Amino acid sequence: MLLIRCPYCEEERPEVEFSYAGEAHIARPADPSQLNDEQWAEYLFIRTNARGIHYERWCHRHGCARYFNAVRDTVTDKLQMTYKAGEPKPDAIGPSGGDK
Repeated sequence: MLLIRCPYCEEERPEVEFSYAGEAHIARPADPSQLNDEQWAEYLFIRTNARGIHYERWCHRHGCARYFNAVRDTVTDKLQMTYKAGEPKPDAIGPSGGDK
């Protein structure tokens, strides 16, 4: 089981308290009405699905109920760090280090 640190509650809690909410840092199109169906489908469904470092959104459902971002290594399934929503995307830490 993963232990996830909520950056708002400032506590590590079991992953059952959290919900995965998709890839982080996906920018909504400025004018969605100008997109054709293919462009809209790409925005809605196409994600990087990276092997290695991945930036994700999570929600602390059974805690403060706030959304935050996390950096997770998809190979080892280890969370390297969490940070508040709206903060800039941090540099990748690499597979061996970082905070939970």
